[in-house]
Amino acid sequence: MAVLVDQNTRLLVQGIGTEGANHMRRSIAYGTNVVAAIHPKRGGEQQDGVPIFTTVDQAVRETGANVSIIFVPAPGAADAILEAAAAKIPLIVCITEGIPVLDMVRVKAALQSTGSILIGPNCPGVITPGTKTRVGIMPGDVFMPGRVGVVSRSGTLVYEVVAQLTAEGIGQSTCIGVGGDPIIGTRQAEAVRMLNEDPDTDAIVLVGEIGGSAEQEAAAYIKEHVRKPVVAFIAGATAPPGRRMGHAGAIISGEDGKAENKKAALRAAGAVVSDSPADIGATMKRILAERGLLR
Repeated sequence: MAVLVDQNTRLLVQGIGTEGANHMRRSIAYGTNVVAAIHPKRGGEQQDGVPIFTTVDQAVRETGANVSIIFVPAPGAADAILEAAAAKIPLIVCITEGIPVLDMVRVKAALQSTGSILIGPNCPGVITPGTKTRVGIMPGDVFMPGRVGVVSRSGTLVYEVVAQLTAEGIGQSTCIGVGGDPIIGTRQAEAVRMLNEDPDTDAIVLVGEIGGSAEQEAAAYIKEHVRKPVVAFIAGATAPPGRRMGHAGAIISGEDGKAENKKAALRAAGAVVSDSPADIGATMKRILAERGLLR
């Protein structure tokens, strides 16, 4: 079993420009079943053997696409998300960075009346190594099939964590980059819930950042529901209050946004908090060994 994407994923690429086409090729090379692409002026053409449609609705009807990945530039990305939701695509992954906050407020409200799950925006996507399914921009060569799930606000730290786990001989079940914008579709607590409910995930790595209260929400869920081991890391511990560090959501604007408060909440919830990103893999290996879960 996998979370969000698996061997049944039929991927649609919205925004088949340079980046969209490049990552579509990489997903195909990884083993992902890419069935359609969208470009408003190239309907009827093909890109690397993938048929191009002018609308998402037509692509879904003709190919059975059930996951969409969005590379549409920021001014049109919100409408692209809504178009995918209107076509009843169950999972939408938005890579686009810089979508206006008010656009995402509109999207978030509209999605409440649909059955679509949104990952992102400003995220690296989702990957399930055991099924060779890559929906995003993650470098597939660092992943290895296994039973540790990863949730992260940071794309770069997903790759770093996974590389460490793989180097330790620890494979991954599903890795979810939720995105670093202030308003995202799926928050960390929801992603942790998915992995907690997955019988093929034995442990979870949670990578958070300064800013907002998402990590405290995740900690509350972990304390109440999670009995699997959780290793956590909070990036941005040295950032001064009021200064944005990297992601649009990574700005300390209140007590909840501080790294030390996030770490305290996670420790109180039973998670093992690593103070250095370089120690995440080794920490997980130690905990899996202690729990008899090292395979």
